[in-house]
Order: sequence, then structure tokens, then C-alpha cells
Amino acid sequence: MAGTPFSQQVLKPTNAAKRLGVYLPATPPEFQERGITRAELEELEKNPPEWLADLRRNGPHPRPVVAGRLGISIAGLTRGGITEPLTTEEIDALRADPPAWLEREREVAAKVREEEDRLATETAEKAARSERRATHRTER
Repeated sequence: MAGTPFSQQVLKPTNAAKRLGVYLPATPPEFQERGITRAELEELEKNPPEWLADLRRNGPHPRPVVAGRLGISIAGLTRGGITEPLTTEEIDALRADPPAWLEREREVAAKVREEEDRLATETAEKAARSERRATHRTER
């Protein structure tokens, strides 16, 4: 696609659906059957048609969206036995009365976030120390 303006590059329907956060098989046939340009994708994001707004509101939602709404990882969904897309109603039911596996996965996700935060802080502190050393050396 060299030489093609960025906005005219065509995305496959699967990639466009991922970018829009929707489950491809639930989209209209005309969306599934042809590529979509980046400009068209941008327009869909700015002014979603009714079918897109409805899918985002009610689902079925793809696994990354389900995992995000439940506060767990995609792997956690799989460990919990969730392998199919869920509707907003099904997600809300799980959130209202979380099964044991969901509680466990939320704890795992919280620990992972804590560790990521700890590592980010550690990395920032190392970078600050290195910067101070470099500044100190140049001042001599």
C-alpha cells in the first residue's frame, strides 16, 4: 500500500471490528463482506450508525470487551469457562452476583496491576537516579 494516503488504507472487517470493539459476526453483512477505509472507520467512531450504537450498548460483546467490563484478563475469562461473547445483560448478571471464579480472577488481576505499578515505580526511580548521576558527572 505504499503511496496510499493513510486515510484511504483499507482494513479487513476483522480489524475494523476490533478497533470498534464489536463482535464481527453480530455486525451487518455489508460490514462483514468488505474492507473499510481508515476514513470510514473514523466516521463510524465519530457518528456511529444505529446498529453500531446498539451493539456497543447491548452486545454481544467480544472477549476483550467482556474481560474489561468484568475487570479481569481474557485468560481469566477462559479459566472461568467463558469462551463465547456475552451480552450486556449477561455481563451485568455476572457483576451483580459474581461466581467464585470471577472473584478469584479479579483478585489475580488486582495483584497483576499492583505488580505492574510497583515495576513502573521502580523503573522510574532507576531512571531518575541515572539522570541525577549523569547530571552530577557533567557538573564536575
